[in-house]
Amino acid sequence: MHFSHTAKVESLRTELTRFFDQWIYPNEVAFHREIQQNRAAGNAWIPTRIIEELKPRARELGLWNLFLPQSPRAAQGLTNLEYAPLCEIMGRVPWAPEVFNCSAPDTGNMETIERYGSEAQKDRWLEPLLAGEMRSAFLMTEPEVASSDATNIQCSIRRDGSDYVINGRKWYASGAGDPRCALYIVMGKTDPDGPGHRQQSMVLVPADSAGIRVIRHLPVFGYDDAPHGHMEIELHDVRVPVENLLLGEGRGFEIAQGRLGPGRIHHCMRIIGAAERALELLCRRVQSRVAFGKPISEHSVWHERIAESRCMIDQARLLTLNAAYMMDTVGNKVARAQIAMIKVVAPNMAGQIIDWAIQAHGGAGVSDDFPLAYLYAGIRTLRIADGPDEVHRSTIARLELARHTLRPAA
Repeated sequence: MHFSHTAKVESLRTELTRFFDQWIYPNEVAFHREIQQNRAAGNAWIPTRIIEELKPRARELGLWNLFLPQSPRAAQGLTNLEYAPLCEIMGRVPWAPEVFNCSAPDTGNMETIERYGSEAQKDRWLEPLLAGEMRSAFLMTEPEVASSDATNIQCSIRRDGSDYVINGRKWYASGAGDPRCALYIVMGKTDPDGPGHRQQSMVLVPADSAGIRVIRHLPVFGYDDAPHGHMEIELHDVRVPVENLLLGEGRGFEIAQGRLGPGRIHHCMRIIGAAERALELLCRRVQSRVAFGKPISEHSVWHERIAESRCMIDQARLLTLNAAYMMDTVGNKVARAQIAMIKVVAPNMAGQIIDWAIQAHGGAGVSDDFPLAYLYAGIRTLRIADGPDEVHRSTIARLELARHTLRPAA
């Protein structure tokens, strides 16, 4: 396998880096100030002017929908391996991916509709998502059950003539706070008495459907993540036409596995970018501060931490590139061990490096003067989102044990 970048990817990487230097980094403070002003005015849940002004610039440069491979509706989409170095750059600033229409959960939802949706569903929902004209949310996790086991899901999707009727409660519906969020992809049970992994289905639900109630906004470590947000949502006798079903009844778990593979690797690509940013900030800080008569960088403990950080980032990057290569060449199902490994390794790696960077900054590290506290909150959450560490480690262990199954003596 070869992880060298093609001329096309190198050109895109150069263009993307230039875009960050010119437009993203200089606007980091202004982005958060704009949200604070909106919040002070009584409504943090409105699209930010900064992102909306930058989107046309990104699109003109061809930095748009790069995440979606092999789609005639997004010809600029790259393979997972090609997308990795670009997604890594986007991960350096948490709000940046939306500028390029490459932010979760829209990316996962677009890939779901592209892969499993009908042509009519693609025309109605995928096209405006690809154009950045609307946003979406994915409603899978529920507050009353351990959602790491999808068979626990209680949300009901019941056939009634030409409609499905949906009843249930979901939470941490990321993106549902955005007023442009027009679509929910909802996972629930169409056959609660069927085989465990054939009970679930997924259905496309317009966000303005009768019977939908946004109960509350859920902060993450105290951050509201406005205007994106994470919402708890009640669905009470919500009716949608049967044509809104994805793929078929009982195929929800299959769709979830197909959706979460790309979603997980995109998170890991962005995580590596966040870790690189944290290490850069750490190195600058320890060289600019003096403690006990010499720069902090001359204290040996920081040599250890910086060296360990570089090893950890490069190890995680190679694991991620390997997973991307496997997904491109043999498919997500065969690459599930590689995907599980990076989903464990990347957030733990970045969490440790960001923690060290916070330590290097002292009190400033936990303030809003630097992006480290916000990065830490987001990265720590990713040890739970898209499957907790424990589930991924179980997958890795079971696959490893299967490779070494003892055969009975002849």
